[in-house]
Amino acid sequence: MPDEDPERLLAEALRAQATRTPVPDSAISGYGLLSGNDLPLPENTPTTRIPRQTTTTTTTWVLALALLLGLAAGTVIGLITLL
Repeated sequence: MPDEDPERLLAEALRAQATRTPVPDSAISGYGLLSGNDLPLPENTPTTRIPRQTTTTTTTWVLALALLLGLAAGTVIGLITLL
């Protein structure tokens, strides 16, 4: 027994403990998160929702500006190397 690897002994002990742990019915239907986020909320608990922002037009403009600046910088560098 003293020759045993302590990490292997710990892994076996945790595995044995996990097989003896009872699983509630709610964990089977949900994701079984340890934080309990899969549990239903009480009726009077307010839920906070983060509004989804539509930034597709802003993203498009930023990418277009970055492309144009890159092309302009490339053109200037190209002209400098030709001279």
